[in-house]
Amino acid sequence: MDFIKGMDVSTLLEEERCGAKYYDHGVRKELLDILKSYGCNYVRLRLWNDPYAEDGRPYGAGTNDLETTLELAKRALEKGMGFLLDFHYSDFWADPGKQNIPKAWRGHDAEELSKDVCAYTKEVLEILQKENAMPTMVQIGNEITNGLLWPYGKKPEFDNIAKLVSAGIKAVREVDASIPVMIHLDNGGNNEIYVEWFDNYVKRGLDFDIIGLSYYPFWHGTLDALSVNMKDMARRYGKKIVVAEVSMGFSTEDYRRYEGIDESELKGMATKEELTKSLEYPMTPMGQADFMKDVIRRIKEVPGGLGFFYWEPGWIPVPGCGWATEAALEYTGEQGPGGNEWANQALFDYEGNALPALDVIRDA
Repeated sequence: MDFIKGMDVSTLLEEERCGAKYYDHGVRKELLDILKSYGCNYVRLRLWNDPYAEDGRPYGAGTNDLETTLELAKRALEKGMGFLLDFHYSDFWADPGKQNIPKAWRGHDAEELSKDVCAYTKEVLEILQKENAMPTMVQIGNEITNGLLWPYGKKPEFDNIAKLVSAGIKAVREVDASIPVMIHLDNGGNNEIYVEWFDNYVKRGLDFDIIGLSYYPFWHGTLDALSVNMKDMARRYGKKIVVAEVSMGFSTEDYRRYEGIDESELKGMATKEELTKSLEYPMTPMGQADFMKDVIRRIKEVPGGLGFFYWEPGWIPVPGCGWATEAALEYTGEQGPGGNEWANQALFDYEGNALPALDVIRDA
């Protein structure tokens, strides 16, 4: 397998509908074509079960239902790129702070939920298979450090966590046993969390192929800590290693004027100023490029290090493409506003111009 230079482009269709344009050296091109020209060879696409309110209003942030995922998968596969399918098993964002049971599965207990996971996973894969859009890698759950399908699969309920994850793995194996399966946690610099989680899982759950890590330098510790954890995971469990989410800022400049919405609706940056002070690289275009060069080097030093997926390289600030709509906030119970909080970590500047980090990725 070639070293994975992957890109999570889950918001791409929504970006395009909202008017996003992408340029390479001043020439406007389609995003995937630009990424491929810089050596990117894989996409990662999240899948939400039902990202709509009961009255049909979309949740936004790509509204990544199966139809959207299918369209993006076909576009990538037609360009000869690999496709990692990221099952969230939720109707909207699933991460260490929230793992909401999909609306259709509410009221089900742990045993019923494991059957839901298996049936849903199998149904999705069979549809993709029929449409000639099969993933080349599958991820069972998204950042499931604290479990999935809460409260039944919430840490420390490791028996239920293993049952639910294994149900997804079983479905993948039944449809196509050759597809590599990933289990993905966040906080890639925290070895203690990983050892506890995988020690508990491997004695309970079905076998899998890849350990996926999220690593954001403003949240997840030093690059040295990431290296230590990746090498330990590879040695301890004999699994391949992928940094399934990574990004770095290229600017601290406010981009909210590009979003075209009222100030009360603006989200602001995920990387607040106080979080940037401990970073090992400056949040500049060259700092972003140097960071990616370092990350790639460290992954290649890991026995079984397969590569990385950059998280949302094309999520630039345009009106209408934020992290959550009003319908989504009603569903999650979270506070707004719902604008874009990631634009200063894309691989394109606020006007859609390719940044130097893509040269580093091409040449790695």
